[in-house]
Amino acid sequence: MAGGNTKIAVLSGKGGTGKTTIAVNLSAVAGSVYADCDVEAPNGHLFLPPEPETITEEKITVLIPSVNHEKCSACRKCVDFCKFGGLAFAGGRVLVFENLCHSCGGCAIICEEGAISEHKKQIGFARTGKAGTVSFIGGSLNEGEATGVPVIQNIIEKAENKGGLVFFDSPPGSGCAVMEVVKACDYCLIVSEPTVFGLDNLKMIISLSNLLKKPFGVVINKALKSSGIIRDYLKSIGREPLLEIPYDSNAGKICSEGGLLAKEDAFYRSLFESLLEKIKITEGED
Repeated sequence: MAGGNTKIAVLSGKGGTGKTTIAVNLSAVAGSVYADCDVEAPNGHLFLPPEPETITEEKITVLIPSVNHEKCSACRKCVDFCKFGGLAFAGGRVLVFENLCHSCGGCAIICEEGAISEHKKQIGFARTGKAGTVSFIGGSLNEGEATGVPVIQNIIEKAENKGGLVFFDSPPGSGCAVMEVVKACDYCLIVSEPTVFGLDNLKMIISLSNLLKKPFGVVINKALKSSGIIRDYLKSIGREPLLEIPYDSNAGKICSEGGLLAKEDAFYRSLFESLLEKIKITEGED
């Protein structure tokens, strides 16, 4: 694999495709760094529970504006500047809606009266620990917060500082949080399911990978012999799936109980070992 610090983003266009299942099992097989970046719904710790004595936590804070109404001239420039609805003018004064603020700092810069200062607000936390041979990094966003990007950035930084092979368990979709993960990675491992909805979401993530000029490979999860919709699309763009994981009720039972497929089933361990080798080969290609 190219370089001493290789970062793989495990992505999916929608929730429920098996992204976390693949990320945690690859991390377990590789004995690597696992970084759960899905801070709005983290669940990697259910499969890779950090040993309590190894856990450390850090509060994640952002800067939120405060308005000195004695200095404020009611010019409303700050209100007009904010595109997220974090500021409003009512009752002759500027109001701050902290849960809508994206902490860009623009309002404090644009205020000619110096009426806006900033204070720290905790929006979540990041956590590190050891889960057997895996270095675990994760975090959680407080309910009601506008964006989890600051928490994700902290998790990414911690993972990069660890070095070696890193698997980023990305949030689903293709929004700002996902883009943050893709920007930080060297390779995109896209997980899809063989449905029409799955195909639409696969195309979306491939477009994002191409936009950010990241190499990618595709895993078909919950595959059926009769499900050729994803295979046909990949063939049309000159690709083949790196791996097809069969639809298996026993695998679902293991996962529902917080088990690792690679640990509890020799067949799946061999599957994830082969996928790891394919990623190593593909990631190094031009």
